[in-house]
Amino acid sequence: MHYHNRFLEKRFSRLLQHFPAVVVTGARQVGKTTMIEHCTGDMVKTITFDPAIDIGNARAEPEYFLQNTPTPVFLDEIQYAPELLGPIKRIVDKTKQNGRYILSGSQNLSVMKDIAESLAGRAAVLNLMGMSQRELDRAIDKPSFLHTWLRNETSDADLLGRPAPHDTFVNRAFMGGYPGVIAMPPDLLSDYWASYTRTYIERDVRRVADISNLQRFSRFFKLLAALSACEINHNQLGRELSIDRNTALAWTEIARATYQWYSLPAFSRNPAKKIARKEKGFFADTGFLCYLLAINSPLAILSHPNHGAIFETFVVLEILKSLQEIGLRENLYHFRTYGGAEVDCVIEHDGRLYLIEIKATTQPGKKHAKGFQSFRDVFPREHVAAELIICAIEEPLRISESCLAVPWWVV
Repeated sequence: MHYHNRFLEKRFSRLLQHFPAVVVTGARQVGKTTMIEHCTGDMVKTITFDPAIDIGNARAEPEYFLQNTPTPVFLDEIQYAPELLGPIKRIVDKTKQNGRYILSGSQNLSVMKDIAESLAGRAAVLNLMGMSQRELDRAIDKPSFLHTWLRNETSDADLLGRPAPHDTFVNRAFMGGYPGVIAMPPDLLSDYWASYTRTYIERDVRRVADISNLQRFSRFFKLLAALSACEINHNQLGRELSIDRNTALAWTEIARATYQWYSLPAFSRNPAKKIARKEKGFFADTGFLCYLLAINSPLAILSHPNHGAIFETFVVLEILKSLQEIGLRENLYHFRTYGGAEVDCVIEHDGRLYLIEIKATTQPGKKHAKGFQSFRDVFPREHVAAELIICAIEEPLRISESCLAVPWWVV
């Protein structure tokens, strides 16, 4: 399989020039090691740690291990050798040399806690998500629609000139964004995801949390997948599996900490009580999501009860990846009132708000833009710069002076 360039490569290389250590986190098999080794080539040695074997006696003798390890060095799966973080801190404090250590990890609970305690201010952290559609299409040098839209540099004429993909939405959603599935025949995908699920639950989850009943956690994980693109009620989630709310919260956090779950906070400026405050959750990859929902072919997505949620999850993930590219990851929210009015995504950028509604429809209209007016009514003092409906149309469509509808593949 030929390497697909990632848009975080440039930022990764720049950070190495300005920080003693750079940490790349992300889900298992999302492409962390491949990207790092592609960027560093033969100039950096890779050492991959293992939970069962103490590679180089690193856990038992971390100081001695580092004394005998030339830098720069790439320490892969650092969560299996957290004893090294303290000695690394002492080394970088003494030498004050940038680009010495590259670390990677797939378990946020263990990696980030130790890094926050040991390497605060000394390490830059990058989170690598699944491959975006621009990365899959080898088009990362082309400007992102979202970037130009946020800068108010996108015209209807520009959009009309963008070529449609050679693939359908259902094929893209069914495949997902993990590098390991790009060249895999569709009939083998279920085997890939079955193996991935076993490894994730039996190895990653067992390590980061003391869960006595992994089978029940597996059922919880599948239920969480079915709630992608929904506000999460942990009381109800717990009742479904006969667990308490605190356990449901803790297990959701495990999914988040292992990069299988993302959530959007509710947008708030100390608003009135009619604003719902629950987070809205999204599964981290639509290919994995389809497997957990027992969807066995791309076309089956169209008739599945979760079709709309899969469409929204797919688009939100693309938005997250695109915002991450320009450093705006934490500026994404959702909006919903107790009366049901909602806006799927609210982006805050340079003091202005950009509203996005996501609908699996080929006929967008003013009825799909009602949430925008509700948002304006609740937050009359906010500066709403533009409104966007992302849907399944073939060409961009102007809904109103402030609202534009675009095809899913534009994003």
